[in-house]
Amino acid sequence: MATNPQPAITPMAEAPYYRWMQLVMGLVCMAMIANLQYGWTLFVDPIDAKFHWGRPAIQIAFTLFVVTETWLVPIEAWFVDRFGPGVVVKFGALMITLAWVLNSYANSLPLLYIGAIFGGIGAGSVYGTCVGNALKWFPDHRGFAAGLTAAGFGAGAAITVVPIAHMIATSGYQQAFFSFGIGQGLVVFVLAFFLRKPSRAVPAKRKKLNLPQTAIDFTPPQVMGSPIFWVMYLVFVMVAAGGLMAAAQIAPIAHDFKIANVPVSMLGFQMAALTFAISLDRIVDGFGRPFFGFVSDRIGRENTMFIAFTTGAAMLLTLSMYGHIPVVFVLATAVYFGVFGEIYSLFPATSGDTFGVKYATTNNGMLYTAKGTASLLVPLASIVARDFGWQAVFMIAVALNATAALLAIFVIKPMRRSFIMGHEATAGTAARKITAA
Repeated sequence: MATNPQPAITPMAEAPYYRWMQLVMGLVCMAMIANLQYGWTLFVDPIDAKFHWGRPAIQIAFTLFVVTETWLVPIEAWFVDRFGPGVVVKFGALMITLAWVLNSYANSLPLLYIGAIFGGIGAGSVYGTCVGNALKWFPDHRGFAAGLTAAGFGAGAAITVVPIAHMIATSGYQQAFFSFGIGQGLVVFVLAFFLRKPSRAVPAKRKKLNLPQTAIDFTPPQVMGSPIFWVMYLVFVMVAAGGLMAAAQIAPIAHDFKIANVPVSMLGFQMAALTFAISLDRIVDGFGRPFFGFVSDRIGRENTMFIAFTTGAAMLLTLSMYGHIPVVFVLATAVYFGVFGEIYSLFPATSGDTFGVKYATTNNGMLYTAKGTASLLVPLASIVARDFGWQAVFMIAVALNATAALLAIFVIKPMRRSFIMGHEATAGTAARKITAA
């Protein structure tokens, strides 16, 4: 009995441009879910002003969103690998619509939390599916394809944050939740009808030196049982923890450094240091994801990780020593976020290279849960800052990034090559024995 209800792939799917159409549609879907994460901050104070629940209680909704958005991706990805991307993205579209419509009516914290959980389920369904689909269509450019898809997550926020803020100011946050929930969900639902997985494996141009790619499709249980997966997972957590901490705490850091409202003139613009930093961070972060993915397709995943993680450590060290200087704060945070976002392109590409195409969505989904694990460590930054100051927080993040850089080049690189070559040699021996028999 067939397990894939998707329509058969048409001859158009064989055309060279077809996979680029798939990539663009995935990017648009990602842009439509971006505000579930990046637009949330605009709603916090208006919700508090109406119900007086307090920021900490309201922000629990954000934590619930991040946890469900990441930790459920492997389950959602299993359905993608089994039934195709269209079904799962349609489900995700319904969930993100329901989440924001529910938020528009939420008059109690439990209802707000339920909306956050629905939103996390929906965002994870779309995010995991689109990145996994990019890995399957572009084994020859996995880094660039995954990076461009992930960049849509930031680009969507850049495009729609201003309209959302305007609607909140003119019509209220409830109308903004309702209108954008319906609009974003509808776009994703329509595009889901056109998303397809490859009808057959797309051949990759293997580059043994820089891009070792397995010819074996490893199942999720096999991946979970491999040491290389857990080393990659650890490095992902180490780097993500520092980046999520910086993203969540950049405003308190700027205020404690007493530079938040200090004007900074640069690139023909003049803005308050904090506003300038946040704006530039989003732009550079979005650019960095496909850029580093593109670079990794040419010089290798681990070599690119080493460059990015080392640069990240250097920028965090700069912030710890000179972050009280407004211009340094703006530039150092911009460079840092430019190299931080690459984890969302390099790790999916590395996963696809290491564990194969067939179960790429599920296997990458398991690795993506590292973001959720890292988010649980973020509150510790506030405790460390309270007791020891922000410099201690920065130094911990520097140590994590520097250690991750060394692990990438001296541990992941040889382990991954040994894993791929060892399993392919074993598979080749088994095939020869069967032929001989």
